[in-house]
Amino acid sequence: MTITQQIITIGLCVAGTMLTRFLPFAIFNEKRTTPAFVQYLGKFLPPAVFGMLVVYCLRNVDIVSAPHGLPEFISVIVTGALHIWKRQMLLSIAGGTICYMLIIHIF
Repeated sequence: MTITQQIITIGLCVAGTMLTRFLPFAIFNEKRTTPAFVQYLGKFLPPAVFGMLVVYCLRNVDIVSAPHGLPEFISVIVTGALHIWKRQMLLSIAGGTICYMLIIHIF
């Protein structure tokens, strides 16, 4: 890519990111009530995404050969315990990931 193409690409990425961040505040300002469907999505979409992440991460676990999915199982338990304890999704995901990486690199 030429420098001009790189600048255009970065500019489009910045514009797209800003649009997706600022548009909801422009559409759903404090003067208008938020539609019930958007409130529904805000309530149920985060757990659904978390569930899809779990399925995606565990899809290739082989429980019939060593280590029999033990690192994954321990990491899922750590992730669940962190989430129940702190109720912070980012902390839960990061803690489970760090736990998994430590297990597979140390043992």
